[in-house]
Amino acid sequence: MTLLAREPRAPFALAAPVLPLQRRARGYDWMLIATALVLSLAGAALVWAATRDASRAQGANPQAFLYRHLFNLAVAAVLMVLASRLDARLLRLFGPVVYVLSLLGLVAVVFAGSTVNGAHAWIRFGTGVELQPSEFMKLGLIVGMAVLFAQRGSERRSRSECVPERRSRSECEPGRTDDASPTTTDVLMAMALVAVPLAMVMMQPDLGSAMVLAAAAFGVLIAAGVRARWTIGLLAFTVVVAVLAVKGGLLADYQLARFSSFTHPGNDTQGAAYNVTQAHIAIANGGLFGTGLFHGPQTNGGFVPEQRTDFVFSVVGEEWGLFGGAGMIGLYALLCWRGLRIAAGADRAGRLVAVGIVCWIAFQAFQNIGMNLGLTPVTGLPLPFVSYGGSSMFAQGLAIGLLQAVRRSSR
Repeated sequence: MTLLAREPRAPFALAAPVLPLQRRARGYDWMLIATALVLSLAGAALVWAATRDASRAQGANPQAFLYRHLFNLAVAAVLMVLASRLDARLLRLFGPVVYVLSLLGLVAVVFAGSTVNGAHAWIRFGTGVELQPSEFMKLGLIVGMAVLFAQRGSERRSRSECVPERRSRSECEPGRTDDASPTTTDVLMAMALVAVPLAMVMMQPDLGSAMVLAAAAFGVLIAAGVRARWTIGLLAFTVVVAVLAVKGGLLADYQLARFSSFTHPGNDTQGAAYNVTQAHIAIANGGLFGTGLFHGPQTNGGFVPEQRTDFVFSVVGEEWGLFGGAGMIGLYALLCWRGLRIAAGADRAGRLVAVGIVCWIAFQAFQNIGMNLGLTPVTGLPLPFVSYGGSSMFAQGLAIGLLQAVRRSSR
């Protein structure tokens, strides 16, 4: 009888410490995490395929870039976990801090930056570590704008709308955010937040990062409910600024040559259009199913420049074929869908953060894949989670972590 009475205690004793872990696990979107992880691991294999033969020919370790990519992925995973633990109050602090630190990084680039591939956009440290502040500015701008709109809406409501005689008790609860359209002052303040880093990035000049900043900011404005006249006006203003930048000589000669090769792809195939031409040959070699990992002749021969970063999708097309490329595009669609699902269930600030991150990743993936296929001009943007690069991987890890923090807060 004593044994029979004690037997049920063991399962309960074992289950007790598991329940808190299960509760914490429920707060995460594991499909989002798995999608980002699959893209990153696929990127490790692709970076290895693109660099091993060239490294071996130079007498270096053929796995050097693979190890660095995996190290960057591990650091990004730690940043993701840390960012996912932010609550609503810390998120309001996190936005301004990241924005200001990224802005200081852009200022540091002006005085102590290094030029890589024509863009004066990097800060090199003595240990061989390189950081690109514009990558972190993408996240800082999104969160900064989200906090601005949410805070301004909350202040307006607390000043004029939450009057107990005219409002129900539920409408006057602390923490409830006003979803009314932003005022003119709100939009102008947001434009000031956008204009400063955008101008500094254009001065580097880094056209690709500037385009991503503009796309993410536009997505946040749309999600914030900005009136139609503002969106139309901003689109018209963007077109005017782009024309003036081209006509006024603000773009570098190599950037103008890239646009010229995009409009006339058959010209200068050994110059400005060389990268795109070789990428097209690599993708055409892949056919439907690809040549197999490590068996792409264009990739192994090193014919495609910058294949571990800007043109990594050409490795996908050659070695994994049409179906591999379509599968990768499907993973980006799945990731963006999960981000929008998180936005749908979040409060105002969380919704703006989630929509801005989705616009950032979606636009950058579209631009990178498009320039590999000749659908968009070459702008030097890496493929999110796939291309080699520490700064971009770290910023994207923080972005996934913030999406998880938004989801946890909404639950």
